[in-house]
Amino acid sequence: MIKFSDLQPGDIVMAEYEGDRMEGIVKELNREDKEVCVETDVQQYWFTPEHLFPVPLTDEQLVKLGFQREDGDGRVKYMKGAFRIVVPSRDNFSDIEIWYREDRRHFNHALFVHELQNHHYSMTQVELNV
Repeated sequence: MIKFSDLQPGDIVMAEYEGDRMEGIVKELNREDKEVCVETDVQQYWFTPEHLFPVPLTDEQLVKLGFQREDGDGRVKYMKGAFRIVVPSRDNFSDIEIWYREDRRHFNHALFVHELQNHHYSMTQVELNV
C-alpha cells in the first residue's frame, strides 16, 4: 500500500483490481475522497490507496524512464540530462545516491519508482515520466 500523501500525478504504481496487479500511471488525485485515478493498459479507474502498491526501482525501470547506464569503478551510474543516480550494481539498489547540480541526496535503502519521480521533480522541477 502507498500512502495517499506520497502520490503525485505522473507517478508509476501497481494497481490491484480483483486480485490482478497492473502497472499504471497516476492521472488524478481526489483529495476529498482519497481516491487515485490510475491509467493502465486496459483503462482509467479510480482506486483507494490500499489497492495501490509501489514499483521497485530496478535497472529495467530506469532504462524505461530514459536513463542511460554507465558501468565503471564497481558501481553503476544512470544519467538523464544533468540528473545522476549511482548504485552499487545493476542488481543492488539498497544504497542510492542521486544528484542534480549542487543538490545531492543519499539513501541507505531502496527507493520505489514513484519516490524517485517525486525526488526528481523536487530537484529539477521537471516530471520524470516514461
